[in-house]
Amino acid sequence: MKILLHLKKMDWVLIFAALFLTGMGILSLYSSGYAFERQIVFLMIGLLLMISFSFFDFRAFKENSFLILFLYFVFIFLLLGLFFFAPQTKGAIRWYRIGGISFAPLEPTKIILIILLAKYFSTKHIEMYRLKHILISGFYILIPAFLVFRQPDLGSVIVLIILWVGMLLISGIKLKHFLVLTLIAIILVSLSWSFILRDYQKARIVNFLSPDIDPLGMGWSQKQSKIAIGAGGLLGQGLMSGSQTQLGFLSEPHTDFIFAAIAEEFGLLGVSFLFFFFFLLIQRIIKISFSHDSNFTRLFALGFAILLMSQFVINIGMNLGLLPVVGLPLILISYGGSSLVFTFLGLGILQSIKING
Repeated sequence: MKILLHLKKMDWVLIFAALFLTGMGILSLYSSGYAFERQIVFLMIGLLLMISFSFFDFRAFKENSFLILFLYFVFIFLLLGLFFFAPQTKGAIRWYRIGGISFAPLEPTKIILIILLAKYFSTKHIEMYRLKHILISGFYILIPAFLVFRQPDLGSVIVLIILWVGMLLISGIKLKHFLVLTLIAIILVSLSWSFILRDYQKARIVNFLSPDIDPLGMGWSQKQSKIAIGAGGLLGQGLMSGSQTQLGFLSEPHTDFIFAAIAEEFGLLGVSFLFFFFFLLIQRIIKISFSHDSNFTRLFALGFAILLMSQFVINIGMNLGLLPVVGLPLILISYGGSSLVFTFLGLGILQSIKING
């Protein structure tokens, strides 16, 4: 009886929105012939974890700093271990291979970082005028961001930085500190061209600014993506009928450019549903964040919303040619077990917040 009452209290609108988005992704994977069966398995695991974590009392994180720091350093070591124990895939070192299963430690690290920053900012919220708290929180982000950059994964580094800045803003950072951070960011971006970015990353930015420089090389993916999106029209070309997707012109239609594949085969109507259910998902998360007085729960929920929105906006910006290609999949929709499973785990924590208060 308690279990049924617990399930009844869950936010089923949020669950349905997440399932709809994942279902669109699975349908697109089926159309492009890419491991949709495995994605269904990942979805089942994610749902199981979501339900399990909804029974977990989130206040264990709020009241136990040692547990948070322990998990943080566990995943830092897992990120570091990639450089020693993980195989290189397409020039990147991001996944451990265990039999036929891949595991990306960055995905659970994102959840732990949100919990860590929510805990830190909620205990220091009346002292956020002090610069040292900004620097300490930045150090928590700097370590995983550096390791992720070395993989290399520039897109995820950008997401981690957006997450940190976003949570700083909602935690009550002073305007002058924010302006100082902005100035530092401008300086670092300027210096990164000469000292940080790799040649292929520079080439992507140059191609983004001047797409006609290398239309058959670096410019190919975004050009084909825009063609696919435009070809979709109002109702799309139909499942398994998109010429760009089915004939192999569209690069990575199962990950980075799955939005273009969906737009080509389901058209503006399908894209409208995708946007509607994503923003419905965000709206439910924000509603949960303001349903409690606890700063910790509010910061976690809003931090999780920032994480989802940043990945969503960057990926679609890449597909539309509005942003450079940085190799970032579309959250809940692109193929990827680690991302899908741990996104649902995060939704499970949100369910716990809603139910347990």
